[in-house]
Amino acid sequence: MKQTDYNKIEAYMQQCMQDSAHDREHVYRVLNVALAIAAREQNVNTDILIAACLLHDIARKEQTENPSLCHAQRGAEKAFRFLTENGFAAAFAEHVAACISTHRFRGNNPPESIEAKILFDADKIDATGTLGIARTLQYNADHGEPLYSLDENGNVLDGSGDSAPSFFQEYRFKLEKVYDKLLTDSGRAIAAERRQSAVAFYNSMLHEVRNSYAEGKALLQGCLETEE
Repeated sequence: MKQTDYNKIEAYMQQCMQDSAHDREHVYRVLNVALAIAAREQNVNTDILIAACLLHDIARKEQTENPSLCHAQRGAEKAFRFLTENGFAAAFAEHVAACISTHRFRGNNPPESIEAKILFDADKIDATGTLGIARTLQYNADHGEPLYSLDENGNVLDGSGDSAPSFFQEYRFKLEKVYDKLLTDSGRAIAAERRQSAVAFYNSMLHEVRNSYAEGKALLQGCLETEE
């Protein structure tokens, strides 16, 4: 890709990114990981991949404002329009848009090209390891969501059966399952290197919180006088 083309696409991406958990640095991390995967795969069009990575989250703002919108589909439309209006070939724009539209992969629209599969994996890898945990905690804080929930008896729930949003709930519902969804061997290998740190963080945090509640309840009970 020519440097001038890269600069043009990057500048447009930077105008669009306003979500703290899906910010510019998320985009650059996805691009970096995607290129690392591409270096181990065959017949990858890196121009397509670079453009798709840079533009994959450009419609996050629209989805935040209107949750009924899919940022992947809306982003594909925006990317196609931007690219064709700025001198890129229609076939190039169509391929980039197809990668973006499937990077979320929910329903019956899986990534098909190698570039789309790499983008999908690179985006999901950014939700793995302690980095994925940090992003989740940042998102939860921005949206006023707690670290964990309690049952009716005041016991700390581990997130597996929770309906209320929390970090533990997001970890059990989403983060721990990401590793089984990747599409490329290279992506799975990168994610596997990060998995242990995420598991250790979650288990340690759950252990610390539950122990503090159990010990604190017992100590508090000893401090309270029963009324006769």
